[in-house]
Amino acid sequence: MSERFTERLRQESEPVWSQATEHRFVRELLSGTVPDAVMARYLIQDHRFLDAFLTLLGAAIAAADGFEARLRFGRFIGMVSGEENTYFLRAFEALGVTPAERGQRPDTRATAGFKAIMREAAATRSYAAALSVLNVAEWLYLDWAEKAVAPLPQNFVHAEWITLHDNPDFRAFVAFLRAELDRVGPAEAALSRDFFLRAVALERAFFDSAYED
Repeated sequence: MSERFTERLRQESEPVWSQATEHRFVRELLSGTVPDAVMARYLIQDHRFLDAFLTLLGAAIAAADGFEARLRFGRFIGMVSGEENTYFLRAFEALGVTPAERGQRPDTRATAGFKAIMREAAATRSYAAALSVLNVAEWLYLDWAEKAVAPLPQNFVHAEWITLHDNPDFRAFVAFLRAELDRVGPAEAALSRDFFLRAVALERAFFDSAYED
């Protein structure tokens, strides 16, 4: 049995993939010890992705070659726009982050890079390109979230960020993303690899930026 295309991409991204999934931020999140200032910086920047991320998901819907895939993306858009966005608003309130502060904080270099790569992938109108960035954005997060052990941190800001990225629906969506890229990626292997590897590097840089004041 041949190795999966997505697994080859993940292996090619090493050691950066593991540096991201085993990052200091991840370790502190799983143990519930992320300082509030760090968590606030991280979430402010992560929330900035939402517009570009929805653009990328919309591009995936437009480029997908099947109705069932479009339905899967549509359901995920509903979750991101509802449950996940609500988490952000509750977390900002708990951390004392005001709307003014959220607006005044400039994008970090990693945030700007993520916005750019999401819009770049969307602009290609390539299903494989969109899937490559989406696989990193979701699969890498599942990879670190699966490392959590019970009991989860008491602070909901930590615990819910973990469970948003490790639950049956999310695992099924990541499995879907991988299967789709396994199916269409080999026909555009160079394009897929380029977007995948750049996105992994941005994930590690994004975690780094949470500690930069």
